[in-house]
Amino acid sequence: MKTKKGIPVSPGVAISRAVVIDAEDQPIPRRVLPAEAVAKQLARLDEAVAKSCADIVRISEQATARVGADLGKIFGYHLAMLQDEQLISQFKQTIQAESVTAEYAVYTVMRRMGRMLLQQSNRYFRERVNDVWDLERRILGHLIGRTHEELAHLKTEAVVIAHDLTPSQTAALDTNKIKALATDAGGSTSHTAILAHALGIPAIVGLENASTDVETGNTVIIDGNKGLVIINPDAATLLQYRQERRRMAELETRLGKVAHLPAQTKDGTDIEILANIEFPNETRFAIEKGATGIGLYRTEFLYLASEDGKPSEELQYEAYKETIQGLDGRSLTIRTVDLGADKIGRNGANGEHVERNPFLGCRSIRFCLQHLELFKTQLHAILRASTEGPVRIMFPLISNIMELRQAKMILNDVREDLHENGVEYREKIPVGMMIEVPSAALQAATFAHEVDFFSIGTNDLIQYTVAVDRGNERIASLYSAAHPAVIQLVRDVTRVASRANTDISICGEMAGHPEFVMLLLGLGLRNLSMTPHAIPEVKRVIRSVSIDQCKRVARKAGGFDSDREVLNYLKDEVCKILPDALDGRAREY
Repeated sequence: MKTKKGIPVSPGVAISRAVVIDAEDQPIPRRVLPAEAVAKQLARLDEAVAKSCADIVRISEQATARVGADLGKIFGYHLAMLQDEQLISQFKQTIQAESVTAEYAVYTVMRRMGRMLLQQSNRYFRERVNDVWDLERRILGHLIGRTHEELAHLKTEAVVIAHDLTPSQTAALDTNKIKALATDAGGSTSHTAILAHALGIPAIVGLENASTDVETGNTVIIDGNKGLVIINPDAATLLQYRQERRRMAELETRLGKVAHLPAQTKDGTDIEILANIEFPNETRFAIEKGATGIGLYRTEFLYLASEDGKPSEELQYEAYKETIQGLDGRSLTIRTVDLGADKIGRNGANGEHVERNPFLGCRSIRFCLQHLELFKTQLHAILRASTEGPVRIMFPLISNIMELRQAKMILNDVREDLHENGVEYREKIPVGMMIEVPSAALQAATFAHEVDFFSIGTNDLIQYTVAVDRGNERIASLYSAAHPAVIQLVRDVTRVASRANTDISICGEMAGHPEFVMLLLGLGLRNLSMTPHAIPEVKRVIRSVSIDQCKRVARKAGGFDSDREVLNYLKDEVCKILPDALDGRAREY
């Protein structure tokens, strides 16, 4: 038995066999296999090489037809490499001598070849390194793609272990079969973590090297409450965790009874509880969990799922229409697309927009303002869908007043386009912005006169305030919603909104954790938006406290110097009221 500790990002316990998957754009871990598995790896290698050769022949023929025979011959170098007996022999010798996967053999041989080319004095040879990387990705794509295909056709339950998963990969997981996931990379509010929480499966990130320690077929326990991955557990540990799963099922039953009770404090203050969603079909689940509307509809996956990254207006319109109709008159807040290299990859879509630091680069509203046709297409779709029910439009990552005014101007242009073409839309749509960078928080008084509402996005606000990349597992412990500076910014923005009579909500992950409920209510927030799974637990806390209690908690929490002091105090306070509120689910923030 072996235990690994990571960052718990979605609660629950799963016990199942592991399926280990890799990504061709990440380092491939070295996994030693039993001797009888070597023959299978050699066969997988032969199949991947054959498919890669067929790919190259097809691409070469297409290139020749489009740009001429001379340029089509460029791919002859790739084909020659794949038909080089010495290279194939190196792959096979590595598999046989080290008893490793075909993926690792290809990765290690091609990386070695690339390093040798980079060391050459001749420029021609140095430039050939990109051909090596291209060929490496092609072969790995076939090897790993087969693993992904197997994942999509699982016949039994499993837990996924990976170096990392993209948001689209996570969203595509079949939760009828995939019962948990664990990744080497990522932080508590990485996009994979947020999606796993929304899917309602236990998840752990930031494990650093779990994918090298686990083999497909191993029995694994994923403890999403404590952040533990237990590999090949002994009988006593299995019994302990099976009892834990039964106890948690009983808690879920109790929480289910709270879902449709009013979110009202003991002294009669009504709190609006909304849901954060990714997809139209989540609306029904959000309502079942007790949401009174959708406070954050993330629209990025329409773009990530599109082949060219540019979903049509009609496709978007249908998605928004379905979501609005599913809410049956409840409010929907649509966040305009929050794309950037942090979501579409370091090199962007189709190799564009190389970002050395994507979180400080061309993302969110900046991306939209540089891609006006893409932005206008989305606004067209939202306005058309607005005739189906109450909709609000929210602009993300606004950092200065000119960005906001430019975005509003483009929205007005789209309104005029629709009006001129006789297309119906709802004229009075509330327009708001996310407060998720310190500059916006500090200038909240200026912004309050320009928008109908604020929504505090704590995931990015924390990241930018404490200068911690929220997806970097190496410094994940520094990322904290309890940091005194973060609390001060939330308090100040809430006060500004109150004085300006501007609606305000909070839609970051912070809102969905019971530890922070009393603090947020005490700071003056009356509108919380969270992942649907968190709603019953948060509602239970709300119904157990008074606003005076919450104000006292907020005052005392504001006097601490460190996030650790704040977090420990908040946990103690909620446990005094509801001893099982955290229920072993204490997480790092």
